[in-house]
Amino acid sequence: MRARSVVIVLFEGVQSLDVTGPLEVFAGADKACGQPGTYRVTTASPGGAPVRCHSGLRLLPDADLAQAGPVHTLLVPGGQGTVQPDPALVARIRELAGRAERVVSVCTGAFLLAEAGLLAGRRATTHWAHCDALARRFPDVEVDPDPIHVRDGHVATSAGVTAGIDLALALVEEDLGRDTALLVARHLVVFLRRPGNQAQFSTQLAAQVAARQPLREVQRWIAEHPEADLSVEALAGRSALSPRHFARTFAAEVGVTPGRYVDGVRLEAARRRLEDTADGVEEIARSCGYGTPEAMRRAFVRALAAPPAEYRRRFRPEPTGGH
Repeated sequence: MRARSVVIVLFEGVQSLDVTGPLEVFAGADKACGQPGTYRVTTASPGGAPVRCHSGLRLLPDADLAQAGPVHTLLVPGGQGTVQPDPALVARIRELAGRAERVVSVCTGAFLLAEAGLLAGRRATTHWAHCDALARRFPDVEVDPDPIHVRDGHVATSAGVTAGIDLALALVEEDLGRDTALLVARHLVVFLRRPGNQAQFSTQLAAQVAARQPLREVQRWIAEHPEADLSVEALAGRSALSPRHFARTFAAEVGVTPGRYVDGVRLEAARRRLEDTADGVEEIARSCGYGTPEAMRRAFVRALAAPPAEYRRRFRPEPTGGH
């Protein structure tokens, strides 16, 4: 099996999880595939010096970045150190990227790639809180704030922090097949695949969490029972409020009306079922509260500009063998 060298760039102010998350994925894949040496992961910093993460954690790199050898995958993490990067660091990233087969960034590592000219004319993403800044600073980059990771040619960028794990798992699946990636995901106790075009925020994360316990319980109930009667009247009954008071209070505390919140939860549940199961559209529509496949189709076209069958075709990968 082909050996792949992964060089992870370290610098002062790096985000520790941007480094360790993907590193654990590649190290786990090396063991899971039964072929030691499939991934050779090296951490490298300018001068080979120890670096202090933004959290205060100190990391001791394996090598001097200036002496990094052949690179299959160059991984550039984010962190506070990307705000005013050392020009020498940017130049070295540019040089290494020129001979790498894949260039990957996690979170605000996209700023270092853009500074090196590697994102010009490409579609890219970064942590949602920094997308506007990336777009303003580098107008030649097509910044997409929604996906958790984006692949444009041999360059891949990911959203904040844990999205680096999602991207690393996607790369392992590409290299070694779904079975190996699944073993790694199970070991790390994470989902195997959140599609790159999946939004950075789930409905529950994008909305506010209600301050009042009864409303928080209603939010939990909605997420766990998308097939149930989720009308305002039914939900108000669960919170012991009148329908009018419930609707007004829910909108004030959660930031959206109950109806819009329910629509988002049901759409998200249906998307997950389409991505992760072979269940039929009719069964998914019923289990996610749509009632009929046509109602689900209208919801998908309205929100995602694609009917359920087309969404599944795009985002549910076929099982593949190792390469």
